[in-house]
Amino acid sequence: MEALLLGAGLLLGAYVLVYYNLVKAPPCGGVASLRGRTAVVTGANSGIGKMTALELARRGARVVLACRSRERGEAAAFDLRQESGNNEVIFMALDLASLASVRAFATAFLRSEPRLDFLIHNAGISSCGRTREPFNLLLRVNHVGHFLLTQLLLSRLKMCTPSRVVVVSSAAHRRGRLDFARLNHPVVGWQQELRAYADSKLANVLFVRELATQLEGTGVTCYAAHPGPVNSELFLRHVPGWLRPLLCPLAWLVLRTPRGGAQTPLYCALQEGLEPLSGRYFANCHVEEVPPAARDDRAAHRLWEVSKRLAGLGPEEEPHEDPQPEDPEAPSSLCSPHPEDPTVSEPYTNPHSSPDSPKLTHRSWMKTELQTPAS
Repeated sequence: MEALLLGAGLLLGAYVLVYYNLVKAPPCGGVASLRGRTAVVTGANSGIGKMTALELARRGARVVLACRSRERGEAAAFDLRQESGNNEVIFMALDLASLASVRAFATAFLRSEPRLDFLIHNAGISSCGRTREPFNLLLRVNHVGHFLLTQLLLSRLKMCTPSRVVVVSSAAHRRGRLDFARLNHPVVGWQQELRAYADSKLANVLFVRELATQLEGTGVTCYAAHPGPVNSELFLRHVPGWLRPLLCPLAWLVLRTPRGGAQTPLYCALQEGLEPLSGRYFANCHVEEVPPAARDDRAAHRLWEVSKRLAGLGPEEEPHEDPQPEDPEAPSSLCSPHPEDPTVSEPYTNPHSSPDSPKLTHRSWMKTELQTPAS
């Protein structure tokens, strides 16, 4: 009996160490009130995206849930309005697998919303499922769709500075290796899917790196955020039914809740003073170094150019228009706060160089390690 109790004690102690060092997420502090600001969160009908949207709504932001499923998106918007007490949570349709849908979303958003302060690219897939497309579906949803959406909404972000772009990436980027000759080839089989997923997460990190270079001096900053190991739909979506009863209890023990997974994306969106770290990769609410493949400036610039082509943005097609909101009652300044009673849609130190810092042409990079006390 004593041996049994000793073993149970050791197991419990080991789990406590694992939980507090690997599972439990540090809480996000940052800006307390977001009243008068607008955020777009993609894939916000469940999981990390929904918890991110909830926290933004609780702080008073107007939140646009950009989701593929109208039914689930509207249900999530209703839930978040009820839970946050904030009626400025709306749904807008967005299917990142369809470039036409991305363009339609951007057009509708720019015509109806006078502000954009936070663009949070949370949506993603880990498998193609039964879908067979003539392109790399994982890259399209996890990177190209978000790349295009950023380009189409960039003018509004620039008008509402200081503003931020947050891309939810993953530690899987460390296994990624971009093969530009086969970047958009269809993905078939689970082995190719694992590789394509890691590649798409590496694309996220390189995209943020190059975006920081492109946005230098504009007042728009960007960050890649790793949510950590999260027990979400993305984890269980493609697990065989017979295996779920075995994995669910294990996932509950060793994976973070979606609320915990939302903390680092929220930190990147809300923490004051992160501007010198634009273009960097964050995990556990701290900046983290990335491997050489993820800080390759030439690869980042090449990916940018390839992404423009894959997104249908030729030199003559790049967006320049920033249509005024349709509402004639809307404020004349695009960055003045929303009306108090909006209509809610019913049917979203020392300077030194670092190998991990983006290489900016006209920038003196400051690597600032920020540590915020838990709140």
